[in-house]
Amino acid sequence: MAGSLRYRLQPIRKTKMYRYDQYDHLIVKERVAQYRDQVRRRLADELTEEEFLPLRLQNGLYMQRHAYMLRIAVPYGMLSSPQVRMFAHIARKYDRGYGHLTTRQNIQFNWINLEQSPDILAELATVEMHAIQTSGNCIRNTTSDELAGVAADEIIDPRPYAEMIREWSTFHPEFAFLPRKFKIAISGAEQDRAATAVHDIGLHVVKNAEGEVGFRVLVGGGMGRTPIIGSVIREFLPWQHALTYLEAILRVYNQHGRRDNKYKARIKILVKALSAEEFARQVEAEWLDIKDGPATLTAEELQRIAQYFTPPPYETLPATDAGFEGQKTDNKGFANWLKRNVKAHKVSGYAAVILSVKKTGVPPGDITAAQLDFVADLADQYSFGEVRVTHEQNLVLADVKISELFTVWQAVKAQGLATPNIGLLTDIICCPGGDFCSLANAKSIPIAQAIAEKFDNLDFQHDIGDIELNISGCINACGHHHVGNIGILGVDKDGSEWYQVSIGGAQGNNTSIGKIIGPSFSAQQMPVVIERLLNVYVQQRTEEELFIDTVQRLGIAPFKEFVYASPIPTGYTHGEDACVY
Repeated sequence: MAGSLRYRLQPIRKTKMYRYDQYDHLIVKERVAQYRDQVRRRLADELTEEEFLPLRLQNGLYMQRHAYMLRIAVPYGMLSSPQVRMFAHIARKYDRGYGHLTTRQNIQFNWINLEQSPDILAELATVEMHAIQTSGNCIRNTTSDELAGVAADEIIDPRPYAEMIREWSTFHPEFAFLPRKFKIAISGAEQDRAATAVHDIGLHVVKNAEGEVGFRVLVGGGMGRTPIIGSVIREFLPWQHALTYLEAILRVYNQHGRRDNKYKARIKILVKALSAEEFARQVEAEWLDIKDGPATLTAEELQRIAQYFTPPPYETLPATDAGFEGQKTDNKGFANWLKRNVKAHKVSGYAAVILSVKKTGVPPGDITAAQLDFVADLADQYSFGEVRVTHEQNLVLADVKISELFTVWQAVKAQGLATPNIGLLTDIICCPGGDFCSLANAKSIPIAQAIAEKFDNLDFQHDIGDIELNISGCINACGHHHVGNIGILGVDKDGSEWYQVSIGGAQGNNTSIGKIIGPSFSAQQMPVVIERLLNVYVQQRTEEELFIDTVQRLGIAPFKEFVYASPIPTGYTHGEDACVY
């Protein structure tokens, strides 16, 4: 195979996630040594910053407003408890006591000293982690469904395929310097929880009429300056050709993608310029030359990788028990948490628990060293030592016994990780924005906090129901604002920070791009803007209709009319412009 993390024959270790072998350890160790020397040369002024820039980016190190930021790869969002403890250690020793979960299921640290960055990478290597390809014009971390392997609606566990993509793409020499960064997502369930439609390549597991497993392939999705929903270029790709087809797509992109203008360099621009039909034709022609080549997958290879994801030793349990049912009936707080933060599991007697990293007053996605250590301990005790990161910036314990949910709830509540708001208004997706990022036009975190504080009423949030509010500090859309039911984008207006609002975006099986409602707003106006949007929804919704349903039924006109109908206070205090509900 093309990549350096090749498929290798070796004894299978009983585990729930991929483990490095001797080759993985060697190449990561060699990369750390190489990077350590590069940092030494930079500090000695043997390398200019311009020369050092691509070298540090290849290892996930960015220069932000105040310090370096290190982004660590979390392959398809899966972590072992020792890895989570390593994050806690890094937060304490090298950062300011916390990390930030990202929309690519990674974690980043925002206060890193250049001199210490090689030591961090060396420590990460001891728990089989690295920061390779978390930046630069290469294939980034492949993302997937945070409920992979346990989801009740799963067709096929996508993690073995995600791991094969990771191995194939890491250090792939042909795709190390693409026209622009490249992102792949894979979903294996009926419900797309991996946002496949807004990735450069989206793979969605399907079965054909004969029951054979394959992928529906989408290409050219993305957000940023030009948000586009991916086009289906193949309805059914046999799983054996997953890598050969990806290689064909990337070859066409590598050959024809623009390198003269980074704003027009993403594959979505190429697909749009050629048309999806022509792009698909070129991919098929390229694929014919390689489809039965060395990257073709075999049943033996799939089985070898799949055994890394062998289900844990589940007990035979009833679907529920009397103690759990009584706790659910007697405790409203527990019942609310079950409704929002606990998801169905394919194994009877178990559930998947989402830990909300969205407590009011805390920047969305930020998690402290103490919380990370706590989560690692909790995973060891209640979820087979495994933790997952969601692209909504939360964490998951995938295998909790139903009989232990009440105990887990009490524990996570004490640590500030039990806010019952998953999928609700205050489960805000938010990039670090202008507080940290040098690319941002405006701050994101204060807007998220102001909105969360304004609507910090769980009864109201539960009545409003599912609604996605996403915030980005710039057009790069790291906060996925384009696919938020309500999207907020920070913009620069004559040197000051303003916010553009869109509504009607959605991810999942019915992905849509939001539409801008009109002129931008000041930071002080944003809580009132959200309140007015919700007023229209509350007044116009039909029974059981969610916010996105009402927007799609009515269009943006009534929302726009009400938001701009009267002046919006610029010095907002609680109680003004009160919600009608």
